[in-house]
Amino acid sequence: MAQREIELILLRATARALAIPIWLMGLDGRLLYYNEAAERILGKRFDEVGDVLGEELATLFQATAPDGSAISAEELPINIALQKQRPAHLPMRICGMDGVWRRIEVTSFPVEGAGGRHLGAVAIFWEVETT
Repeated sequence: MAQREIELILLRATARALAIPIWLMGLDGRLLYYNEAAERILGKRFDEVGDVLGEELATLFQATAPDGSAISAEELPINIALQKQRPAHLPMRICGMDGVWRRIEVTSFPVEGAGGRHLGAVAIFWEVETT
């Protein structure tokens, strides 16, 4: 594994300690980590998935709008945080790697290092109960 910036190492360590699902992506669009709370929603342990490129993620699970309509990659909060370097939020549905559809809310924000270096993005998400 390539050496990571200290800010990303610290974010991963922080995510490991939090009870809310967290997803961390590098500047190159590579999935760097998701925590144990995220594993329950995504349907597979991170250790089984590893760090994969963004293009490969589409093969691991599906994402749609809450009504089931398509969401473009450009609309995904994590991609907005990565590409436009601004926070984004979106309610959506995902089909986890366990084949189960879940309604979630996702908030993403860019990660900056010392000197304003853009390093990647973080997504915080949670399952929404249907009423």
